[in-house]
Amino acid sequence: MSWDTYQRAVLVEMGYVLYGLPHVPSAANTLPVAGADDDMLARLAQAARVSVEVLQSQPDLLAISAQLRGDAAAKRALWPRLRALRRTLQ
Repeated sequence: MSWDTYQRAVLVEMGYVLYGLPHVPSAANTLPVAGADDDMLARLAQAARVSVEVLQSQPDLLAISAQLRGDAAAKRALWPRLRALRRTLQ
């Protein structure tokens, strides 16, 4: 919700801590899609405690990772598979 100046002042007087909105990068500052995918794969591999090559050999995980941005259901479905991959490789 967006508060105007008066509402923000009243909330501060009531003792509420107001947090700022996160910075949204402009289109000029965003990474190219390929770089973002590589970065996401690296983070997923780190979460599963495997190498990126092992993660790339899992086509089902790659299909899910393509849907992660903005899809909470895909994120929830990903974690059990990462845990299972971690267990099988240990």
